Amino acid sequence: MSQSESPREPLEWRLRAIVGEENVLEDEPMSEHTTFKVGGPADLYVIPESFDEVRDVLLACDEAGASRFVLGRGSDLLVSDEGYRGVIVAVGEGLMGVSVDGTEMTCQAGVDLREASEMACELGLSGLEFACGIPGSVGGACFMNAGAYDGCVADVLKCVRVLMPDGSQDTIDAADLDLGYRRSRVASDGLVVLSATFDLEKGDPEKIRAKMDDFTQRREEKQPLEMASAGSTFKRPEGHFAGKLIMDAGLMGYRVGGAEVSTKHAGFVVNTGGATAADVHAVIEHVQDEVERQFGVRLEPEVRFLG
Repeated sequence: MSQSESPREPLEWRLRAIVGEENVLEDEPMSEHTTFKVGGPADLYVIPESFDEVRDVLLACDEAGASRFVLGRGSDLLVSDEGYRGVIVAVGEGLMGVSVDGTEMTCQAGVDLREASEMACELGLSGLEFACGIPGSVGGACFMNAGAYDGCVADVLKCVRVLMPDGSQDTIDAADLDLGYRRSRVASDGLVVLSATFDLEKGDPEKIRAKMDDFTQRREEKQPLEMASAGSTFKRPEGHFAGKLIMDAGLMGYRVGGAEVSTKHAGFVVNTGGATAADVHAVIEHVQDEVERQFGVRLEPEVRFLG
């Protein structure tokens, strides 16, 4: 196809003008940007480095009628083998600022949640210990109210700076975000997190570190961290534990191609090496069908599907 025939070029030129030549990639393999390590190419992969750039990129996509997806760390995402026909807006690579005011820590959306936890520990600020092993971005953590070990974002979040659907910016208090188990207004109302402010407490760095080390040890003992995955594959069904239902259904080790129900923790579907997105999807669907057939419970994926 000649340059003049490419339907995406006018948008591509506009995006390059917004974020710079080096921050717009063509046909970028999404396997390099998801923790599952699978996924075909995105038409355009754009890295905005400021709040205004995020706004302008999304506006340009909308005006061009192009599909777009805001990406954090790709830790809860399964991208199809065919990839994504549209624009990936990678805030997880551009919005990396952190500031601290007393016991309040403000992190831009792209900051790794584990790194935020580490920084808080070094500063003697307690409250983010639960996040020491969660491989997502701050923005993604607010999107899904990420949590572990009886702690979650809702426990320590003060407010978020967001981009509203109309392109305006607003600061929303945590109390107004409808934060619940793996849910938030960020997700339901189509908001884009630009930054989050956490309300932490002064603590003893050694005690904070000891708590994080304990969580890390427990995670390493029980979870297949050595393999590519998206963490817990299924949400916790009311009155049950997903992993136990899957184990009781005899599905540990169930495998399609390179994708497998982990033999270490049944709640994880892992890429044992060389898995395709289709393999992963097939395992997820089989687990859903078998658990429902045997126990009458339909497991809901915690993983999001794209493409």
